[in-house]
Amino acid sequence: MNTLIKLEVSRTLRNKKFMFFSLLYPVMLYLMISAGVKTKAPVGDTKLSFALLYMVSMASFGAITSVLVGNSERIAKEREKGWTRQLRLTALPGHGYVAAKIASAAVVSLPSILVVFATGALFKGVRLDAWQWLALIGTIWAGSCVFAALGVAIGYAATGDAVRPIAMIAYFGLSIMGGLMFPTTGFPTWLKHIAEYLPTHAYAGLGQAIERGDTPGGKNLVILVSYLVIFAGAAAWLYRKDTRKS
Repeated sequence: MNTLIKLEVSRTLRNKKFMFFSLLYPVMLYLMISAGVKTKAPVGDTKLSFALLYMVSMASFGAITSVLVGNSERIAKEREKGWTRQLRLTALPGHGYVAAKIASAAVVSLPSILVVFATGALFKGVRLDAWQWLALIGTIWAGSCVFAALGVAIGYAATGDAVRPIAMIAYFGLSIMGGLMFPTTGFPTWLKHIAEYLPTHAYAGLGQAIERGDTPGGKNLVILVSYLVIFAGAAAWLYRKDTRKS
């Protein structure tokens, strides 16, 4: 499994699209969206300035980009080319393949998180204690595993032609509805209630709590872990289903 992880990481880092979308894209959005905001007043009831709020949102957005979209497309293409069929001829078990995909995706999400944080500190004047920076990096990095598992599930559920639109719908739908691209403070009340139970909202919520110096909420943690179990379970089931077909 370790060999497969190393192979997946090296393949991803050679992909120029990965470098743009997971590294440059969230940074560009962060700088463009926050460029016209000069006030340091809290956004809604978040108790965070716009620069702080969007730093976590765009770091989370970049991590999701690298683990969800790229992961699902690679898996769908590997299935079409027969790569996964070849892997099943080896001693690698099904759960090992799914775990390797999630782990390799999580490894390559780390650079996107670090780049957004560096941008916030250097260009937007974000200042946090050392423990907050470390806690943010660890929390957002670990949380990306949830969306890596979703990427594996989509990769096995969709064909090579359909995987991109399905992944993009999930990607932008969760990002917008979960408040990564727009603060949920401006949502109607009924939409806020829906957003509270989405994995992206819980994902960003953990980071925002750390920025405020608070202990991350147990509700958000439970929501993320629940989605991880659901997505990973779906990925494993779809893998076994694909195995029976071949």
